[in-house]
Amino acid sequence: MSLTDSAARNAKPREKPYKLSDGHGLYLQVEPSGSKLWRLKYRFNDKEKRLSFGVYPSVTLAQARERQVEARRLLGTGVDPGEYKKQTRRAAIVASANTFEAMAREWFLKFSAVWAKSHSSKVLLRLENELFPWLGSRPIASIEAVELLESVRRTEARGALETAHRCLGYCGQIFRYAIATGRAQRNPVPDLRGALPPVKTTHFASITDPSGVGGLLRAIDGYHGALVTRCALRLAPLTFVRPGELRKAEWAHFDLIGAEWHIPGERMKMGRDLIVPLSRQAMDVLRELHPLTGHGQYLFPSVQRATRPMSENTVNAGLRRLGFTGDEMTGHGFRAMARTILDEVLGYRVEWIEHQLAHEVRDHNGRAYNRTAFLQGRKDMMQGWADYLDGLRSPKDVVAVIPKANQSRVPQRITPTGPSAKILSFVNTALKGGAE
Repeated sequence: MSLTDSAARNAKPREKPYKLSDGHGLYLQVEPSGSKLWRLKYRFNDKEKRLSFGVYPSVTLAQARERQVEARRLLGTGVDPGEYKKQTRRAAIVASANTFEAMAREWFLKFSAVWAKSHSSKVLLRLENELFPWLGSRPIASIEAVELLESVRRTEARGALETAHRCLGYCGQIFRYAIATGRAQRNPVPDLRGALPPVKTTHFASITDPSGVGGLLRAIDGYHGALVTRCALRLAPLTFVRPGELRKAEWAHFDLIGAEWHIPGERMKMGRDLIVPLSRQAMDVLRELHPLTGHGQYLFPSVQRATRPMSENTVNAGLRRLGFTGDEMTGHGFRAMARTILDEVLGYRVEWIEHQLAHEVRDHNGRAYNRTAFLQGRKDMMQGWADYLDGLRSPKDVVAVIPKANQSRVPQRITPTGPSAKILSFVNTALKGGAE
C-alpha cells in the first residue's frame, strides 16, 4: 500500500527508528528525534544499497517519488544512482571553486609576485571593478566569448578603451592558466580578435633634438623652485629611469662609494632588479641633495609628509613651471630622449641602451640577461651620456652630431674645432672609454 501525505505528516516518533514504505524501495524513516528522512533501497551489482532523498516535509512525497523514478531510470541504464549523486555533488563543488573570480585570483597570486607593486595593484583593481561584477561567479569553463565581449564593452562604453583592451588581455592569460591547470578546455579570447576598436597609440612627449635638449637642460639649471624638485629634474636626464622609479628612490638603494643605484625588482615595472651606474654629474646631484633628505628614507620626500615620496605630478609640474607644455616634454620623456640620442646620435650598442632602460633583453638562446649584464659598458655609456649633456648646455657652441656607428655599434670620435674644442675633447675621451 502506498504512503499518503497525511500518514507521513502524522507519523509520530517512537523509541526506535521505524519505516513507512511507499513501494519500489522508497520509504520514510522516522527517527526517535522526530526527523523524517526519505530513503531508497536498491540493488546494484548484487549489493544492497541505500540512497538519501532529503528530509520531509522539505522534500515532499511527490518530490521523493520523482527522485525515485529518476534513480530507477539510472539503474536501468547501468548507472549506480548513489555514485551518480556523489559525482554530481563533487562536480558542483569543483565548479564553485573554479569560478572566474577564483581562477583570476589564483592566477594573480601566482604571477603578481614578480610585478611592481604599482602594476599589480592596477591589475587587481581592474579585475575587481571591470570583470568580477559580471563574470566573477561564473564557472570559468562555461564562459563563452560573447560574455567576455559584453563585459569589456561596458568598459569601452564609458570611454576607457585602453582599459577594455587590457582587461581582455588579462582574461586571455587567466584562461590559459585555467587550461594549463586542467580547469578549462579552451580560451575564448582569441575569438574576440578585432571585436574592440584599436587604441590610438600615443607617445610621451619628449625633446630629442640635441639643440632642444640643450635648451631644456639650461632651463633646468635655472630652476628656482624647491631644491628637492630641482634635484629630481637634474637627475631625471642623467638616469632616464621611469618617473615612478625616480620619485620613489630610497637612499638605502644607493651605493655612494661604488656609484651605483640598485633598484629592487618590486619597484620595477618588469619586476626585475636594475643597476643604474651613476655618472660623476649624477653623484654631484646626490651630494647636493644628501644634507637635506639623506637622513630620511626617500631622496625626494613629499612636502606634506616625509615618510612618503613626492607626488607623481611634481616633475611634470616643474617642467610646466619652466615653460614646457605637456605636448613638449614630460617626466617620462627623458627616457625617449636618451633612447633616441644614445642610439641615433652617439651610436651606443642597442643592448646596452635597452638594458639600461629596463627593457627585456635576451641572449641568442632566448634567455633574459641578468641585472649585471653589460655593466662595464653601461657604466662607460652613462658617463659618456652625462658628458655629452654637459656639452649640449653651451648655448653658443654647436655640438657635432656623431654619425651612426658601424655594425659593431662602436661610437665614432668627434673632431673638436673652434671654441667647443675643450668640451668636445672631454666628450670624446668619455666616448672612447665607452666603446668596448
